[in-house]
Amino acid sequence: MTSVLLIYPFFRRRLDRSRFRFPPLGVAYVAAALQGAGHTVRVLDCTFLRKDEAARLALAARADVVGIYCMTTMELDARWFAEHLRGRCGLLVAGGPLPTCDPDAFLEHFDIVVRGEGEQTMIELLAAHEAGADLGAVPGVVCRRRASAQAQAPERAPGQNAGAPCAPPRAFARDLDAIAFPARELLPNARYIEFGTKSYGYSITTVMSTRGCPFACEFCSNVVFGQSYRERSAQSVVDEIEDCLALGYERISFADDVFTLNAGRVLEICAEIRRRRLRFAWECLGRVDAFDHATARAMKEAGCFRIFFGIESGNDAILKLMSKQITTAKARSAVEAAHRAGLEVGAFFILCYPGETDDTVLDTLRFAASLPLDYAGLTMPYPLPGTALLERVGDRVTRPWRPQEALLVNHVLTYEGDFSALKMRFALLKGRAQFEMKRRLGRFAPAALRLFEGPTDRLFRLLK
Repeated sequence: MTSVLLIYPFFRRRLDRSRFRFPPLGVAYVAAALQGAGHTVRVLDCTFLRKDEAARLALAARADVVGIYCMTTMELDARWFAEHLRGRCGLLVAGGPLPTCDPDAFLEHFDIVVRGEGEQTMIELLAAHEAGADLGAVPGVVCRRRASAQAQAPERAPGQNAGAPCAPPRAFARDLDAIAFPARELLPNARYIEFGTKSYGYSITTVMSTRGCPFACEFCSNVVFGQSYRERSAQSVVDEIEDCLALGYERISFADDVFTLNAGRVLEICAEIRRRRLRFAWECLGRVDAFDHATARAMKEAGCFRIFFGIESGNDAILKLMSKQITTAKARSAVEAAHRAGLEVGAFFILCYPGETDDTVLDTLRFAASLPLDYAGLTMPYPLPGTALLERVGDRVTRPWRPQEALLVNHVLTYEGDFSALKMRFALLKGRAQFEMKRRLGRFAPAALRLFEGPTDRLFRLLK
């Protein structure tokens, strides 16, 4: 059977302040599928490695097939690995969100691009590779044009794709319970446990209980799972949780896009946790229009300690522009329901979204400060590949996203918007300051916020 190396090319930046650091589930799922097909698989998770050390390990593996995961934040490092491994393996494969969005852009560096869910595609791709069969016949694969095909092909217009979709897209897996659990034994669990213990005071890992999201928020790139929505059974989910706890993790973070979408299934998972008398804390991401106090109480009783909501704006017109399909009233109701149930509550907001005005941005900052939140994530808008937002503002994109190192704000403006980069960064700092005042000053917060908001609102409006 084939020897396979799967690479997760994430390197922590020197000024990295993210509180979210989890093992790469997608890579581990593909690894498990290939192990089940009889292949020898290694995973190179670069999260805790230096680049020179990672390159040495990748070359030392001497794998016949190398698969490299890539999302927008990893593009440069994925290509860097490909350059080091070119000619050192029999087949070089790219997969993940960014190659799924734009496979042709990867064919200069890779032999094959796997689009969408990778488990079954990789199994069939390796079988074809071993048999010397046509790799382009595998559903879900995009490969280079053969030289003869290129010679016969008609001349392309400027900007037209150069790659050849060699097979139709692969249909989504329907029975998630039939998919093997991620091969967590191939991941550096001890390092993740150590990192979590030092950073948060507890170790935590992820479990994915659903795949896909049926909504179509304008800014969201969900190209791997698309607008599909598929669920695992409560029994399967809790079986995997028990495996994670056995590895030494203390808490679980559900990696689902919309964990609370089906309240009945959430209650089944909670009941199964209680039936097995498991004692662990967990967190999830929920939608504000798919959450109520009864669900919050059941989750709390089953060990949930925190829920995050993607609220994004404090102005209903901007929420409509974003295609969020929620309202500020629903957002407030969900946050307050979670808070009353004793859950910690986090929320994410996008400031200075294309189409906003000074007034709508300040609406969001006031709204965020008015909610009983324990965490607030503020970001600039990013027109990512695979999003409707990129289609809307694509002609104004000025630069690709690249890692940004800064002491206060790591965000970078990538398009010509209605707000300058300076004004956006000021909004982020203002929002962070208002949130911290609300969180730390207790009963003195309202007066402090009134004193702070007036002059900083005026300064925000003066900035171009």
